[in-house]
Amino acid sequence: MSVTDKDRIRALNDDLRKTLLGGGAVITAGIAELGPEAVERLVKTIAVFDDFCHANDPHEEHDFGAFEFEGVRVFFKIDYYDKTLTHHSSNPADPSVTERVITLMRADEY
Repeated sequence: MSVTDKDRIRALNDDLRKTLLGGGAVITAGIAELGPEAVERLVKTIAVFDDFCHANDPHEEHDFGAFEFEGVRVFFKIDYYDKTLTHHSSNPADPSVTERVITLMRADEY
């Protein structure tokens, strides 16, 4: 993967994480149980998340994050699918063949 592809993937992931545009978004049952106000705060927290490091972002794609939220360990993960959502994307740097999906979950649901 070229640096240009990596930069493009990171930018597309950041766009999805910050705006929830350019892909799908899923929350798990454990996140939903926190209630709509908590979910709204979590979405805002993910939008400003910037604690990417080699331990949680070894490929420098900004596709995973972990943080504490009101005593609950929370993860978000961005996956790359083909446009039918049945297979992995052949090229995550190309939005014409990739559907991004961000999932917000409690760590104990992983």
